[in-house]
Amino acid sequence: MATALECREALTTFSENLGKATGNARAAAQLDRSLSCWITDLDLTFAGQLRGGHIQDLTEAPGKPAQKAQIRLVLAGDDLVSLVDGRLNFAKAWGSGRVKLEASILDLLKLRSLL
Repeated sequence: MATALECREALTTFSENLGKATGNARAAAQLDRSLSCWITDLDLTFAGQLRGGHIQDLTEAPGKPAQKAQIRLVLAGDDLVSLVDGRLNFAKAWGSGRVKLEASILDLLKLRSLL
């Protein structure tokens, strides 16, 4: 089971990867949206702001997200780490229910180039 530190590091790596995005992925990374990531097996939420191609102001709190973010991700810690390092395919994980992503339809359309 991934630790809270490993999950934070995975989100930091994901943020760095967003900053390097090109083409359609770069446009999606430029969204300005609130973001939450609930790590179910740790019952821990990371929250921040997707802005300027990076996740900014990343915080960590116990339990489910206190506020409803515009982009919400729900998954186990191991799955987060595996997604970021490329061992887990997002589409397959989402299709099987291992990963849940909630956002507006317009945001989902933009985010698909990142996933």
